[in-house]
Amino acid sequence: MTRMRKALGIVVGVFLCLGVAQAKAAASDITVFGAASTTNALTAIAKSYEAGGHGKVTLAFASSSTLAKQIENGAPADVFLSASVEWMEYLEGKKLLEAGSRSALLGNRIVFIVPASSAVRTLTVSPQLDLAAILGKDGLLSVGDPAHVPVGKYAKAALEHLKLWQQVEKRIAPAKDTRAGLALVERAESPLGIVYASDAVISDKVRVVGAFPVDSHPNIDYPVAAVKSANSSAALKFIKYLGAPQAKEVWAKFGLEVK
Repeated sequence: MTRMRKALGIVVGVFLCLGVAQAKAAASDITVFGAASTTNALTAIAKSYEAGGHGKVTLAFASSSTLAKQIENGAPADVFLSASVEWMEYLEGKKLLEAGSRSALLGNRIVFIVPASSAVRTLTVSPQLDLAAILGKDGLLSVGDPAHVPVGKYAKAALEHLKLWQQVEKRIAPAKDTRAGLALVERAESPLGIVYASDAVISDKVRVVGAFPVDSHPNIDYPVAAVKSANSSAALKFIKYLGAPQAKEVWAKFGLEVK
């Protein structure tokens, strides 16, 4: 009987230890909502973070507007990395972010891209640019939807500033996010697109033919913050890692400017 009690005690102890270990692991696991333009870089950084034994990172990517709305509607995010200050401020106004957790992490540029097979070699991005001629008779300009997708808003602001918007306002192929806009040009379904410089870096199916002047649109800043959740301490730990030297190398590799 004594032996049985000892055996049972050992079994219970093992299960208790496993339970504690699982609880600690769960407390370290986080879900990160990231702007679509950070997909490749953030995926690589998350893998490095996990390899260091810090916990599991679940990633979800979409346009910043879509992610912000999902968080507002109760999606279980712990960290939000936005390509738009506007949508970060939207969540801050809803009091859905951990106070004091927000910081400026990254910067980016917007560029014109064409399919790799295009005859267009380079564009001088100025008010004299003839976009209608480049698009041809039926071609559409591929870009994130200017109504809500950050890259589309930046593109519209720049085109308006350069007095080019009227040439294309009725010839937009509005994409759900910047990667969807990239894909249209990759498949040569659109002869011209506007994406972030970081998107163009990851594709050998497109070529950058022109960059927008930095003063033609608002600064492209990527703020990051912890969403109010049970895993706020783990979220803050991951945010700190995003600015660490090893992460900075990855951001730079994928064309993102580190603040």
